[in-house]
Amino acid sequence: MTPGVEGPAPAGRRRRYPVRAPFTTRVGRWSSNHPWLAITAWLCFVVASVVGGSLVGTVKATTQDSLHGELARADRIEQAAAFPDSPAAESVLITARTGDLDLQRAQAVAIDLSARMRVLPEVAKVADPVTSPNRKAVLVEVEMTGSANDADARVGPLLEATTQAQQRYPDLWVEQVGSGSLAKALTETLAADFVKAELTSVPVALVILLFSFGALIAAGVPVVLALSAAAGAMGLAQFASHIFPAGEMVSSVILLIGMAVGVDYSLFYLRREREERARGRDHRSAVEIAAGTSGHAVLVSGVAVMVAMASLFLVGDNTFSSMATGSILVVGVAMVGSLTVLPAILVVLGRWVDRPRVPFLGRRIQRADRSRLWAAVLRLALRAPLATFMISVGVLLIVAIPALVMNLKKPTSTDLPRSIPILRTYDRLAQAFPSNDLGTSHVIAIRTNAAGGPAVERELAQLSTRIKGDSQFAQDRPPTVRRSADGTVFLVTVRVADASDSHVATQSLRRLRTELLPQTVGTVADTEWAVAGRTASDADFRDRMAAALPPVVAFVLAMTFLIMLVTFRSVVVALTSILLNTISVAASYGLLVLVFQHTWAEDVLGFTSNGAVVSWLPLMLFVILFGLSMDYHVFVVSRIREAVQRGVPTPQAIEQGIVSSASTVSSAAIIMVAVFCIFATLSIVEFKQLGVGLAAAILIDATVIRAVVLPSLMRLLGEANWWAPRFLAPRRRTDVTRPDTDADTQVIMATADR
Repeated sequence: MTPGVEGPAPAGRRRRYPVRAPFTTRVGRWSSNHPWLAITAWLCFVVASVVGGSLVGTVKATTQDSLHGELARADRIEQAAAFPDSPAAESVLITARTGDLDLQRAQAVAIDLSARMRVLPEVAKVADPVTSPNRKAVLVEVEMTGSANDADARVGPLLEATTQAQQRYPDLWVEQVGSGSLAKALTETLAADFVKAELTSVPVALVILLFSFGALIAAGVPVVLALSAAAGAMGLAQFASHIFPAGEMVSSVILLIGMAVGVDYSLFYLRREREERARGRDHRSAVEIAAGTSGHAVLVSGVAVMVAMASLFLVGDNTFSSMATGSILVVGVAMVGSLTVLPAILVVLGRWVDRPRVPFLGRRIQRADRSRLWAAVLRLALRAPLATFMISVGVLLIVAIPALVMNLKKPTSTDLPRSIPILRTYDRLAQAFPSNDLGTSHVIAIRTNAAGGPAVERELAQLSTRIKGDSQFAQDRPPTVRRSADGTVFLVTVRVADASDSHVATQSLRRLRTELLPQTVGTVADTEWAVAGRTASDADFRDRMAAALPPVVAFVLAMTFLIMLVTFRSVVVALTSILLNTISVAASYGLLVLVFQHTWAEDVLGFTSNGAVVSWLPLMLFVILFGLSMDYHVFVVSRIREAVQRGVPTPQAIEQGIVSSASTVSSAAIIMVAVFCIFATLSIVEFKQLGVGLAAAILIDATVIRAVVLPSLMRLLGEANWWAPRFLAPRRRTDVTRPDTDADTQVIMATADR
């Protein structure tokens, strides 16, 4: 008889066929049988991705890639006229160190510095010195040669000239700020921050894993796999940038998500393999069972994260599309690595995975992990499920209440940390010359036909008259007008009397768009116009985020429901998954508002509150958290279902599933929270808010939600947890998957194949 095929069935009996092993089991089995081939293939993939990505290079996103609506129309009008690129401008501010400014001496310093800068090849023009209205500062404006796009790379000689002037005149403050010098300083700050994050996250994760496993090799494997996954994903992201140009945050998002999910996936796998060995199974059988159970959970949670991140493509903004691409790539690579190369590494290492043991911590190797703490917490939740559920959910909803008054704002230069010296110069410049705030202006783009040019000229004069005397606009500098050669395109720069993110600037934008322009330029036939600038960009971005949130939320909820429905074949499990995730996201929103819209945490986190949350953060947090929370939910519910499939009553199955997985979930959550908290220490407020939001949500999700709310809710629902329509109900399988596995292993492996 052919092995693996049963003979003819006796009369009156239904013929039975062997059950095919789950996909993740088959992958793990192949890797176990060909370990060196799997390891070599993984290394070749990572190296090829990194080298190939370096060869093709990265296509960086430009400003035009993210323009929409009126901003895109303004850009089209400007491009149609083929105006020369606006030159980069630098400003040198001269003020007194103490007391009143000696204007005569300050003017002499300005003249000397102007003469020295005019001879620099990077300088096109130096304007005459200007005295501030309060006579406390002198300003020298410098126009650079070439394009403003690469001014940060060419501004060095100007900064050196300013530094030398400061040394020659130590009794005065001689400081420089501009688009190029500011970009240079911020780039250097961000680079230093990311290096700190990278150098800190790896040892932090390693230390936590040492406490979790008690052995150096077992702790190092998840970190090495996560780093290799992040490296491979960054290489692939360079290829993807030729389709979706890379935004500034792509690399940091890949590192952030890659370290979190990469370590988590390996941790799930390793802990299950260790658990099976502690039960007496041989090394290869333990790896195979881990592949069919934890590997299955990794596959489902990885797909859930990638699908959730794919919702960012619905925003229609290149920044979000590039972040979605980077996240999907790193999660996919980490998932594939956990399912393929990790089983091979475990087989090659054998018992060496538990070497060398860390003193005192090494005793954790001798037992299957089972949390006494969570067993005590669960006892209360299972004895009084209704009260536990109502109280815990009530507390989380109270924490979420501040989210109802969330104020959204796109950060500007005023929100950057003043620990960066050039930003303090920026503040002094803005105070002495309010209308000289970098970018604090509205840019009006107008296009008409040849006959309409003179009429537009007249209406622009009328517009200038109406702006004059209006407190919302700067009075020390009237509007400036640039005309195309044929007189059909006009670019009008209107200075604002306050910072670009102020209420005054926003109101002036609305007045231009809804009143002043329609009543002047808008009356000329066959003429189109659009208002751009920093204030317009921020206001339009907030509106776009508000419009994008409903379809993104609907997509994530629908796809999460379908994934959980297909995975667990239960409508109730799918619905409760959405409910619990929504509660944890809402609570994290509330904490964000409490921390960042108020001032009590400023000294702790090292920031100055602007009374708002970054405008893109709620959407981004919702997507990331809904994906990442699936890690824990799928892992925990899978353990509960395993027990149910073995015939354990649902109340006992809940306790067994959560207690047996609590140690793994706790370790994974601590690592995620630690990595995210590192980002909360960075200089820029966007990263602080992203780190705090993610850390808070993961902490809530892994503790209150998974250990208190989930068991109490499942205990209340009882057998209803597994309800599904007849066509979705899982088939009962009692056939063996392999003749050399025991009955318990057969049930576990068959359970995963649904």
